[in-house]
Amino acid sequence: MKPLRVAIIGYKFMGKAHTFGFLNAPIIYGPQYRIVPKVMCGRHAAEVQYAAEQFGWEETETDWRRVVDRSDIDLIDVSSPGDTHKDIVLAAAQAGKDILCEKPLANTLSEAKEMLAAVTRTGVKHMVGFNFRRLPSVALAKEMIGEGLLGKICHWRAAWLSDWIMTKDFPLVWRLQRDKAGVFGALADIGSHIIDLAQYLVGDIQTVSGAWETFSGERPLEDDPTRMGRVTVPDAVIFTARFENGALGTFEATRYAAGNKDKHSFEINGEKGSLRFNYNDANKLEYFSWDDPERTGGFKAIYTGAPQHTYAGGWWPNGHFTHYGETFVSEMYELVSAIQENRRPEPGFEVGVRCQAVVEAVAKSIEEQRWVRVDELP
Repeated sequence: MKPLRVAIIGYKFMGKAHTFGFLNAPIIYGPQYRIVPKVMCGRHAAEVQYAAEQFGWEETETDWRRVVDRSDIDLIDVSSPGDTHKDIVLAAAQAGKDILCEKPLANTLSEAKEMLAAVTRTGVKHMVGFNFRRLPSVALAKEMIGEGLLGKICHWRAAWLSDWIMTKDFPLVWRLQRDKAGVFGALADIGSHIIDLAQYLVGDIQTVSGAWETFSGERPLEDDPTRMGRVTVPDAVIFTARFENGALGTFEATRYAAGNKDKHSFEINGEKGSLRFNYNDANKLEYFSWDDPERTGGFKAIYTGAPQHTYAGGWWPNGHFTHYGETFVSEMYELVSAIQENRRPEPGFEVGVRCQAVVEAVAKSIEEQRWVRVDELP
């Protein structure tokens, strides 16, 4: 297969994570999944040059507009702040480039729908970066639910607990500013992951009701720590939901839970059994079945490091587990293989649109103090 020539827009956290995925996919899954890291793009020339040399990208650029029209680029990877996603995606789609866009897909539902319409109209391949689908434990949960081992789903409960913005000297990064990250804060940033997992594993969300709060106040400016700026997005959100299949759900996403280092977890209860997952022990999926004898019943641990577990077999010998970085390797494998085989990558932009619709329904429920149907949004 011809190597895929990639340009990445963004060079910090997600730029590093996506690069790790691209460069290691052929090592784990085979040389046919090799990419050519052509261009790394970012606004600050010296910083992007340093990152490109460190990560192994051939060239640098400071204006994404000069990247999307290049004839030697096949795929545009959008790993920049949310306020840039729409313009880059629209231009890349018009130029006929396949696109990977980091989550959340956009800062608003209308933007997300416009992006989906653009890639649909031009026929380019598209994927949104919900990388936690690529954990072997999550993949196994999906398989078990599909096989009917839980029966009818009754409950979903999930939480993402973190504390990374709590220290008073933590700067006013773009994620804390609504003009760059959108108005939804923790709901869209970390909450989008558990919303996606809920809809991936249980089904589409029908109605929601929520509450949110900003606890952090002011933070030092990144370019001048002697000056302060106000945090303009919510730090924490909770909401309840009813799924279209009748299941009930609870969600919590916070960047203000002291002592928690990105602890995200979910539990799914069905009529035949239950599943539990905790990212802090990411290679374990707990399973309860009513079919087990009562005397020896209870939750049992399944360790997902065996060759037969999806996304685990290509890595290390049995029991040598995978974690965060490996999700990006499997994500890029899924993306590159779909492009090479001329099929739709999963999850596509339509998944990002559905997630954004839930985010905005929660926000509307908070503003209007009522339950909101996701399908009532324009």
